[in-house]
Amino acid sequence: MNQIKRIAGILWVLLGPVAVYYLIQTAASEIAKKPVLDTKIQWGVFVVVFIPIAIGFTIFGWYALKGEYDHLPENSEELLH
Repeated sequence: MNQIKRIAGILWVLLGPVAVYYLIQTAASEIAKKPVLDTKIQWGVFVVVFIPIAIGFTIFGWYALKGEYDHLPENSEELLH
């Protein structure tokens, strides 16, 4: 199971930057098609909101890749100790 978590970590690390790339590429093409203020605001909000989410995906994947999730606590008492 730990090996699966690490492989999934690689996928998460790659997913963040790739998703941001395609989001920015799509935003640029949509703004170029219809360069009005409404379109610029809409895509600007999409990009600004999604970038921290993508960074979170990457950080989550990095921790999974490094094995931080190999042993997860079984119950709430393990969280306290």
